[in-house]
Amino acid sequence: MAHTFLLEIGLEEMPAHVVTPSIQQLVQKTKKYLKEQRISFDDIKPFSTPRRLAIQISGLADKQPDIDQEVKGPAKKIALDKDGNWSKAAQGFTRGQGVTVDDITFKELKGTEYVYVEKHIAGQSVESVLAGLKDVVTGMTFPTMMKWGSYHFEYIRPIKWLVALLDDKVIPFQILDITTDRKTRGHRFLGKTITLANATDYEDALKNEFVIADAKKRKAEIQQQIEKIAADNNWVIKLNPDLLEEVNNLVEWPTAFTGGFDEKYLAIPDEVLITSMRDHQRFFYVLDQNGKLLPHFVSVRNGNADHIQNVVAGNERVLAARLSDAMFFYEEDQKQTVEDYVERLKSVSFHDKISTMYDKMQRVAVIAENLGKKLGLDDTQIKDLVRAAHIYKFDLVTGMVGEFAELQGVMGEKYALLNGENPVVAQAIREHYMPISADGDLPESTVGAVLAIADKIDSILTFFAAGMIPSGSNDPYALRRQATGIVRIIRTNKWHFNQQMVEDAIAAETSANVAPDLDQKAQVKAVGDFLRDRIKVTLLGEKVKHDIVDAVIGGPNTDLLDNFTSAQVLSDHQNDDDFKGTIEALTRVLRIAQKADKSKVTAVDTSLFDNDSEPKLHDAVDQVAKQASELDIAAYYDALAALKSVINDYFEATMVMADDEQVKDNRLSQLSQLSDLILHLGDLNQLIVK
Repeated sequence: MAHTFLLEIGLEEMPAHVVTPSIQQLVQKTKKYLKEQRISFDDIKPFSTPRRLAIQISGLADKQPDIDQEVKGPAKKIALDKDGNWSKAAQGFTRGQGVTVDDITFKELKGTEYVYVEKHIAGQSVESVLAGLKDVVTGMTFPTMMKWGSYHFEYIRPIKWLVALLDDKVIPFQILDITTDRKTRGHRFLGKTITLANATDYEDALKNEFVIADAKKRKAEIQQQIEKIAADNNWVIKLNPDLLEEVNNLVEWPTAFTGGFDEKYLAIPDEVLITSMRDHQRFFYVLDQNGKLLPHFVSVRNGNADHIQNVVAGNERVLAARLSDAMFFYEEDQKQTVEDYVERLKSVSFHDKISTMYDKMQRVAVIAENLGKKLGLDDTQIKDLVRAAHIYKFDLVTGMVGEFAELQGVMGEKYALLNGENPVVAQAIREHYMPISADGDLPESTVGAVLAIADKIDSILTFFAAGMIPSGSNDPYALRRQATGIVRIIRTNKWHFNQQMVEDAIAAETSANVAPDLDQKAQVKAVGDFLRDRIKVTLLGEKVKHDIVDAVIGGPNTDLLDNFTSAQVLSDHQNDDDFKGTIEALTRVLRIAQKADKSKVTAVDTSLFDNDSEPKLHDAVDQVAKQASELDIAAYYDALAALKSVINDYFEATMVMADDEQVKDNRLSQLSQLSDLILHLGDLNQLIVK
């Protein structure tokens, strides 16, 4: 007979951002537990609200299946004493398995006989297994934990009630002072306590008490209500997915409503209004059919429509106060110039172990100009880049950004334009923060992209030099995110960026007398490795094979774009018929070249050749070396692959480790030159070819 089981954890209200990952965790941990306990089931349906995490398991088996298990014990020589009697080891083993020594058989394993017993394990009932879900509940983890009462136990919020119902039967267990029951609770204000007769009654019973427990249905209801409001008013309301998810996890019985604000506030930039509504008040903003912001908003109440006008009026008052502050800051900020704000940055700390924010801008200006020239920007772009770099943090000391930190960069662009700055400069000021998340939008302008790289390189370099290097999951200054931003920008723009460019930037800082009082040069390799580790994470996330990733990251080529391209090229060729043969030939060169004494690697002396394969290899390698700088990675791989037969002929005819020391060193020098060319693609020894 198939069963249905309901587990509900009733809690004080959880933070909205915790609800979805928590119910996902509960589902996954339960699936793992049931699999380990050998209990079959059809499906687990999740339910979640701010006050509850619940799962409904359908199609549960009556019990675990019985199993017959063969268990290996001690070796025969240990199980029997010198007189052939059972030793204490044998007796203890059988006793532990619930059998007797009469059940022992011997079987040979790798030339040694061992004790074996067969034992029958009767499956436990589903009731017994489900009681163990207590450990699943208490074993959950959350980003923040709290204690309550006099207990040492920690959880996301205090547990208020527990439901554990198998069909119509309560499965008993207890967490702290809360014992499982069949009673759940409806909406905090509109509903009442519900006594469930059966696990299958859960969703409908809660709906009758003003709780939509299914998060997907609740979200669909919110979306439908907002879309109806938009249609009725001929509005356009963009349902931001993150905001919709957050609002959904704040309510149990959603009722959408509209409110408004004074049209005078439309004089404030849209970004300020949207931030005030969306990020601070969790309102959805409203546009007309032409995309123009309107003085209205839509919000969602946790309850029904009773007395909704009181709710509307309260929300309007809160928003009006915030917008009044925003207008004040907007008007006051414009009374000062960009130069005024830049001057104030001289007393604003970037970090107390590094420098002021003003000093950071001086460094970034030098780094940006240096990078811009290497990346091929023209004179006009360089001029705009340098100007942007000298002012790009000025908005940090404006009143608006002080109140709305989310608008840093955005207000920089707005105020720069109001102060007559070139639009290219203003755009770069906004874009230098990009991407603001691992997969966030990238700068659209070339000047903005270079400024973003320069800013992030300076941050990583100086924090590393100051000894604040991320370790484990600890990354308080988001340096990994900044490194990911650098490699994404470089990859998207197809720019070559290597370790030497970082060294050159440091040298330029020193020459311009803006370098910090830190040893940045000692951190160049560590910073390069840090950036390449972000490439590794990116490639693995794109399902590139581990061995290919290890090969391109493990090679000496520090060019980030080449690393990405090499991974793509190797992935493209990995299923070629001749891939195995090509890699085996190239890696044979790498392995033997490692035997060379680097101090003896010199130009190849062709007079020491004593068979036809040596000059053929020499000429082929020389040709690849001459073309290397002009070839892209794909063509470079083809050129190396074309050497396969020449390399194989060489090793067939040539004893590299010759008795003649001079001949041996000459041959190792020849292979070392080819090895250097191969390693530009990656450490191909890491590849697994079959």
